[in-house]
Amino acid sequence: MSKMGRPKAVLKLAPEEREVLERFVRRRTLDNSLVMRARIVLRCAAGLDNTDVAEELGLGTDTVGKWRRRFIEKRLDGLLDEPRVGRPRSVTDEDVEQIIDTTLHVKPRSGTHWSSRMLAEHLGLSQSAVARAWKAFGLRPDRVESFSLSKDPQFVEKVRDIVGLYMSPPDNALVLCVDEKSQMQALDRSQPLLPMVMTHPTRRTHTYIRHGTTSLFAALDIATGRVIGKTFRRHRSVEFRKFLDQIDKSVPAELDVHLVMDNYATHKTEAVKRWLLRRPRFHVHFTPTNSSWLNLVESFFSIITRRVTARAVHRSTKALERDIRAFLEAHNEDPKPFVWTKNADQILDSLRRYCETANQVRHEQTHRANL
Repeated sequence: MSKMGRPKAVLKLAPEEREVLERFVRRRTLDNSLVMRARIVLRCAAGLDNTDVAEELGLGTDTVGKWRRRFIEKRLDGLLDEPRVGRPRSVTDEDVEQIIDTTLHVKPRSGTHWSSRMLAEHLGLSQSAVARAWKAFGLRPDRVESFSLSKDPQFVEKVRDIVGLYMSPPDNALVLCVDEKSQMQALDRSQPLLPMVMTHPTRRTHTYIRHGTTSLFAALDIATGRVIGKTFRRHRSVEFRKFLDQIDKSVPAELDVHLVMDNYATHKTEAVKRWLLRRPRFHVHFTPTNSSWLNLVESFFSIITRRVTARAVHRSTKALERDIRAFLEAHNEDPKPFVWTKNADQILDSLRRYCETANQVRHEQTHRANL
């Protein structure tokens, strides 16, 4: 039985049109909507009915019919979006390009970086146009981040060693990330805090009174997220050796212990070395120099800073230590493991790309300065 309804207009492609449409389909940088329209036309030109094309490409039959008709009427130009109704753009592509180029490569005369108001005045554009362009391209001239590349000659080997511990821990062993958060200050504000109320956050004075310091020694179990912690008023190898004694007592005797820690002098004294030699189940893995980001306990320290010390008022060192112990107890009641996601190859490849970019920027800056 023949199909009912109005017959579809025959769609035939010239060789040059087919070549353009096939190039559209192959290009990954092209807009997805234009790629789909090219696919519709190619399948219709192959003799398929609208219903068959819609089922094959997962579209509605109305959509397929629309672009078949548009192509037959206007050929390749029919696949482009029609001009939108409303006010035309006041900021051209050339204006956006000038905003981005000036932001990245030109330094203002009156400062170190552009503000949206300064750049708008410099280019003769509106401040909102500059702000929208910055947002679209992820530019934040007001922000600056710090970094430090390690010069450790064994950097690659140490990264592979420590990341290997994180991602594939040895059997019958515990991996502990160990470090000290030193000089934690017990601070009291010089005037009373104003509590949070509707429409207003907590407010405090910028001036404060010091009431002493303490240091938190912590060992983070990466498998469970539990933390072995102890506070000391001083920060020497004597205190660190006492903390190692606490770790030794806390870990079952049948388990090996792998300690990840930095190159701080306290960790490498003769007393600490002798302590480790007498306990062969302890294995030390030092992070590369200037690479504290490899030690997962730093993430825990950032949490305790936000939750305990940054906004609290402590009128004595004892009060600060009491709050630290309370936080550790609450944390260990419901710990969450700290999961490392990037393998060593991904980290090293990312650092390689970063170094290549830094060298390229340095070369461009030197070249521009010599002009």
